[in-house]
Amino acid sequence: MEKAETLQEFYKRKFAEVPGTFTSEIGHFNLFKLDPYIEGKPTTIPYRRRDFYKIMLVKGQSEIHFADKTIPVSKQTLSFSNPQIPYKWEHLDKIREGVYCIFDQQLFHQFGQLTRYEIFQPSGKHIFELTDEETKATLDIFTRIEKEFNSEYKYKYDVIRNLIFELIHIGLRLQPGATPEKPTANASQRISALFLELLERQFPIDDQHPVIQIRSASEFADQLNVHVNHLNRAINETLQKTTTQVIAERIVQEAKILLRHSTWDVAEIAYALGFTEATHFNNFFKKHTEVSPTKFRNSA
Repeated sequence: MEKAETLQEFYKRKFAEVPGTFTSEIGHFNLFKLDPYIEGKPTTIPYRRRDFYKIMLVKGQSEIHFADKTIPVSKQTLSFSNPQIPYKWEHLDKIREGVYCIFDQQLFHQFGQLTRYEIFQPSGKHIFELTDEETKATLDIFTRIEKEFNSEYKYKYDVIRNLIFELIHIGLRLQPGATPEKPTANASQRISALFLELLERQFPIDDQHPVIQIRSASEFADQLNVHVNHLNRAINETLQKTTTQVIAERIVQEAKILLRHSTWDVAEIAYALGFTEATHFNNFFKKHTEVSPTKFRNSA
């Protein structure tokens, strides 16, 4: 997989140059209207990670390839993209409109860690089809962001942060089964959270993370400084799965992404995912998906 697209690369791809105001102590922020359809111009952006955050409101029929999923949308959509998950957006309509903002974590330095919110987590939902009423409310926030961004107000980025949080909370309210956070977490929940964070830290597989380093329950237990039986009980209590199941599901998800979107051959993917032999990877993948890696790739 290609390494993540940087903000500088984004500007060069879109505008052939990086803006002079790119570097800032407060971090980076910008707002754009979606380009109108132009005959002959590509309507698909390449599948890869970006090292910045993006929130987009778009009207029109699209297909979004997000991690190992393909999500069709038919009307109006709010999406949240983050540096951990690769994606590709394919516009299917000739008539489309939308607006999006991009920003980095530095913009929220001392104002919160964005990855604590489900819409920016690998296990969370990132794409939301909106009703007309929800679209109107979301577009109003983007309009206020644009007005503030174009103003000369000294503290405009404080206002913009607050408006971005409003967009984030629209997505959080639309999360499946959204419920208030429990005030405290028990020991099993804390161990499970640390385990999932450690597991996810190894992905996605790309130039920066070419090979996963730990993949057995005992290796994770050693890293977390707990007994493997303690880890297994915590995972079973909170996720109703075994530790091995959770690890296997994440490896299968990454295998699907690599098979569908990378140019690596099956042996290279097997090595990147910690298999010493391609045959072991083939058997593992077929056990969990009922198809071989090659057949899965060819069916994409």
